[in-house]
Amino acid sequence: MLRNTRKIHRWLGASLFVLFLIVSLSGVFLGWKKNSSGYILPKTQTGTTTDVAQWLSLDSLQSIAHKTLKDSINSELSIELSRIDARPEKGILKFVFENHYWSIQLDGATGEVLNIGQRRSDWIENVHDGSIVDGFLGTNGIFILLYTSLMGLALLGFTVTGFWLWYGPKHMRKTNR
Repeated sequence: MLRNTRKIHRWLGASLFVLFLIVSLSGVFLGWKKNSSGYILPKTQTGTTTDVAQWLSLDSLQSIAHKTLKDSINSELSIELSRIDARPEKGILKFVFENHYWSIQLDGATGEVLNIGQRRSDWIENVHDGSIVDGFLGTNGIFILLYTSLMGLALLGFTVTGFWLWYGPKHMRKTNR
């Protein structure tokens, strides 16, 4: 039993080495994203007021974000939005774009540009969960489902076989006495 467990453990490790390396390294970077001095994820700025009633209209702020993207980053980039994160407690809105990794933070009340930043964390997340490959292949989530299932089951396999490789010899010595 122990010999077979070693073979399974070794086979899993050898066959999935590259995927585990990618998942582990990207996981480490994601863990550090808020402590990277704004390199992995731009720091959230603070606006002039938290009173949402004093904020500019959403369409005005969106126009400012689009203009800033075109004027300050690249006029060829898509202005399609992935999401708008409103942070009333900080007085800001984050405009996150769909087809690239740029974001723009605006003061909700004045429309002042507080930050133009690359969201490297979004790219790292796409690598981590396999969605970057899913997007490249155009499989609409099927690759992500297969990839995360494979990685989850492999981790479960490593846990079970690793436990048995640790516990098995103890159990066998106890039984042989």
